Amino acid sequence: MKYIKVFSLCLLVLSILSYNQNKLPDGFVYAKSMIKDLDVELRYYSTNNFVGDTITGYKSNRLILTEPTVEALQNVQNELQNLGYCLKVFDGYRPQRAVNHFIRWAKDLNDTINKSRFYPEVEKRHLFKEEYIATRSGHSRGSTIDLTIIDGNTEEELDMGSAYDFFGEQSWVNYQNISETQKQNRQLLQRVMLKYGFRNYSKEWWHFTLRGEPFPKTYFDFEVE
Repeated sequence: MKYIKVFSLCLLVLSILSYNQNKLPDGFVYAKSMIKDLDVELRYYSTNNFVGDTITGYKSNRLILTEPTVEALQNVQNELQNLGYCLKVFDGYRPQRAVNHFIRWAKDLNDTINKSRFYPEVEKRHLFKEEYIATRSGHSRGSTIDLTIIDGNTEEELDMGSAYDFFGEQSWVNYQNISETQKQNRQLLQRVMLKYGFRNYSKEWWHFTLRGEPFPKTYFDFEVE
């Protein structure tokens, strides 16, 4: 009986620890708890990004956002599914420590392992001046999201004319030197996101922020886990 009580106590402690590790600040939710069929590929939890390494603060492929952002995103997903498409998300809430990682990387001018893929026409020393890297990110407020559209049957990404996180004019929303199909794909993403309360960023076709975001001046630093 004594051992059973000890075992039960251990289970209780483990349960409490697990709960605490997964408890988010008030106002934040795991996006897939509300949008079950959302495709999530957090690029900063992988090495498939401009740094070429997993970014500090990303400990799992779990998309975290403010609750109003997920509610608006559900409307976007519903409309796209009626057209045979779905959303695929590359990043949402981003801890400040991840932004700090970007800053350290940008200052190391010798680390250019992924330059040819992500910033072939931009000198690394100019990333701050040209506003590709900043000391603060709207992502850390929890209501900014990076995403694209995929085919609902094949799960292939629609061709947007440039890769996600490509630093250059090709990623600007109104860049004209792309095909008509690529322009239409961008316009679809812009139209449906703006329709449901998001505002875009003109230099990144994938980047949107919820209008009236709940934490407009707060930059959070809890980890993605």
